[in-house]
Amino acid sequence: MSHLHNFLFGIYPYIALAIFFLGSLIRFDREQYSWKSDSSQMLRLRQLRLGSNLFHIGILFLFFGHAAGLLTPHQVYEAFGLSTPNKQMLAIISGGLAGLICLAGILILLCRRLCDARIRATSKPMDIFILLWILVTLLLGLISIFYSLQHKEGGVMLALGAWAQHIVTFRGGAAEFIVGVDAIYRIHLLFGMTLFVLFPFSRLVHVWSGFAATTYVTRAWQLVRPRG
Repeated sequence: MSHLHNFLFGIYPYIALAIFFLGSLIRFDREQYSWKSDSSQMLRLRQLRLGSNLFHIGILFLFFGHAAGLLTPHQVYEAFGLSTPNKQMLAIISGGLAGLICLAGILILLCRRLCDARIRATSKPMDIFILLWILVTLLLGLISIFYSLQHKEGGVMLALGAWAQHIVTFRGGAAEFIVGVDAIYRIHLLFGMTLFVLFPFSRLVHVWSGFAATTYVTRAWQLVRPRG
């Protein structure tokens, strides 16, 4: 195992997560007026509604699907009667469908942002760059499906899961699990981890606000007393 591989998959994940959390906190503390999605729906609503809905549905499914698939120990899903090959096939089918939905959405959003002169004029360089970065990351993930179909026993999936589980539990030797996996998976991981690095410096920070909005469900009732 090379030093570069050990850095990229044993140390860089923690650098990316540190930038993700600390960068988001610092931006919220110092630049709260920039903490927004910068919506351009006033310039063209119909295309935004379609593209945004497809993009968000797809990417949310992919995010939580990746989290559940990688971080769930294989003993857990096997205890419910789901074998490793079947779990991989489930991930391929569901992830492929969600990936195509997300791809359709992001292509609409990119076309809208690049082809409409008014929207392009109000777009920041990071707005376009982050969409392109997500697009490349998504395409790498979709391409990796064809590699997964070549080894349906699920060995690579187990290796990727062991890597992710060792990272989040701060155990050493995580990079060793993915030494032999195909390069497409490792490149996809690098693009995915770098997305966390870019997160605090882009409009993606509004995702935190979306999660925070769920607290309204459990907040206490507002008491309004009449005068007099």
